[in-house]
Amino acid sequence: MIKKHVWGVGLTAQMMLALLLLLLSGPASVKAKAQQASPATPEVKIDNFSFGPETLTVPVGTTVTWINHDDIPHSVVSTDNVFKSKLLDKNENFSYTFAKAGTYPYFCSIHPKMTGKVVVQ
Repeated sequence: MIKKHVWGVGLTAQMMLALLLLLLSGPASVKAKAQQASPATPEVKIDNFSFGPETLTVPVGTTVTWINHDDIPHSVVSTDNVFKSKLLDKNENFSYTFAKAGTYPYFCSIHPKMTGKVVVQ
């Protein structure tokens, strides 16, 4: 009788340990898989007459999205005419996919002192 009871407690402890390990490792591995499946789209926030971050570094093939959080319109125009947005009102966005490595400086055509750059590696 005692042997059965000890065996039952041992099995329960093993099951509890396995469950604890599964719970501790499960969410992290699920999160890692989600990050691999759908990488976040890098964003540049337009706010207070500035681009943030001012310099963004991304790998080739990345789509970058600019979002206007200012109360007035802005645009995103590359200095070498690789990309150009329409005027972006508040909460509007513009996206561009960078297919080639290089440095892509840009500015706001309405407020030329607003500048930024995307470095594609």
